[in-house]
Amino acid sequence: QVQLVESGGGLVQAGGSLRLSCAASGLTFSSYTMGWFRQAPGKEREFVASIRWSEGSAYYADSVKGRFTASRDNAKNTVFLQMNSLRPEDTAVYYCAGRRGLLWDCWGQGTQVTVSS
Repeated sequence: QVQLVESGGGLVQAGGSLRLSCAASGLTFSSYTMGWFRQAPGKEREFVASIRWSEGSAYYADSVKGRFTASRDNAKNTVFLQMNSLRPEDTAVYYCAGRRGLLWDCWGQGTQVTVSS
């Protein structure tokens, strides 16, 4: 059974940093593109970042480019999202997801990130 478990969320002041982790089990991790999404209250879930097997192949939403960095440790089946220069508008539940094809077909339960002004 595929399982993705996020951790590392919390409360931080604007300008601060957090590092999210997502531990994967039950899948061939290196075969998956891993991604991060977020959903703020009253808004739709949106794409934040994705990273392919090769760490160099990372993609970001324009709203987080230059501030967030996705990375992965294939030996530990873990993907990370380093978030710097956080803003109040980054407040959301952050979800880890994985896909082999076109669809994101496995999801974590989410971790809350709250940025105070």
